[in-house]
Amino acid sequence: MNRVPAKTAPPVAAAPGPAFAIPARTWRRVPLLNVWADDLTMGQLLDRLDADGGLVFTINPDHLYHLQTNAAFVSAYRTADFVTVDSHYVWWALRWQGCGVAEKVTGSDLMPAYCRRHAANPAVRIFLLGAKPGVAQTAAQRINAAAGRELVVGAHGPSMDFVDDPQEIESVLAMVRASGATALMLGLGAPKQEIWLARYRAALPQVRVFMGVGATIDYEAGEVRRAPVWMRKLGLEWSYRVLTEPGRYGRRYLRNARFLWWMAQARAGQYRDPFPQAVALPRPLPGDRP
Repeated sequence: MNRVPAKTAPPVAAAPGPAFAIPARTWRRVPLLNVWADDLTMGQLLDRLDADGGLVFTINPDHLYHLQTNAAFVSAYRTADFVTVDSHYVWWALRWQGCGVAEKVTGSDLMPAYCRRHAANPAVRIFLLGAKPGVAQTAAQRINAAAGRELVVGAHGPSMDFVDDPQEIESVLAMVRASGATALMLGLGAPKQEIWLARYRAALPQVRVFMGVGATIDYEAGEVRRAPVWMRKLGLEWSYRVLTEPGRYGRRYLRNARFLWWMAQARAGQYRDPFPQAVALPRPLPGDRP
């Protein structure tokens, strides 16, 4: 766990930041190129989710790349209630800029922590949406076995064209509503999962907690192995992914290294937001069809 000394900073740090106004909260938020990161530990984030619910995104170099090239992704990010740092390198880059956050909170750690926290809480019911057909169901079985109850009340692996198919979207929304889920974990990968959650969260009024979790459903199902703990602690999970799935991750990590240049520009006060006018994505009203 990476920690920096506690600071008595205002809710929004005075550091090189984006042109848009970061929404103020009672906790500290730090500028991160054209979005922000919330300075919350895992425990603090879980406490706030229990109290108020919310939409959680976990930012990493891949997200930062898409945030420089995809206006819809920027708009989705600016609707988030919580943005955590999901990368050792982003964590260090923020420290280098003089506005570090206390802790790295990855989606792959957050979802299991949320499940453990509510294993015996019948008021929390989770729906897993994502991964290949059958994988989410396997993850649900394993999570429920660990919890000793039906913590995961629904699981579904949508088609590859899910986000562009209004009929399938409506079918999935109906499935989530019928399950009685209070938390939705969506694993489609960026930028699809963030854009979808921002657009359709209002169509699921009974759901209090939304998370974009990437490959975490695969990890929980045992479909894909995570890097060993020692590699994660050293910030080497990316190298494990490249070695085990070079075709999928090799080019991505080379491309995503550009974030270091953008962070250097921000430190020098030279970074320019490519989408300064991006606004929150419109949300359908509860019950509206997509």
